[in-house]
Amino acid sequence: MNELHPQPNDILITKRTWGAFANTDLEAQLKAKSVTQVVLAGVATGTGVEATARQAYEAGFNVTLAVDAMTDVRPEAHEYSLRHVFPRLGETGSTQDVLDLLAKRSA
Repeated sequence: MNELHPQPNDILITKRTWGAFANTDLEAQLKAKSVTQVVLAGVATGTGVEATARQAYEAGFNVTLAVDAMTDVRPEAHEYSLRHVFPRLGETGSTQDVLDLLAKRSA
């Protein structure tokens, strides 16, 4: 975990189900901080990332999916999520797209 350089204000969640919002206090913590947008990436596109994206969308968050920062051991599940599921749940783009938008917002 230290390789991610966690910051003191970061929210750390131990995920025990496919989605990060199920059976955790992630939604409450984000809403307490007035967060309205989440950016998702991950290592199981068709299960963990997709479940988390669906839960975030259903909880009312604006969802952005950094599609070049996710993968799946099942290429067909990865492609299905990218083409058919994610466009219905939020915005998709590259990691660089997300960083560029954040830079604009901070300027």
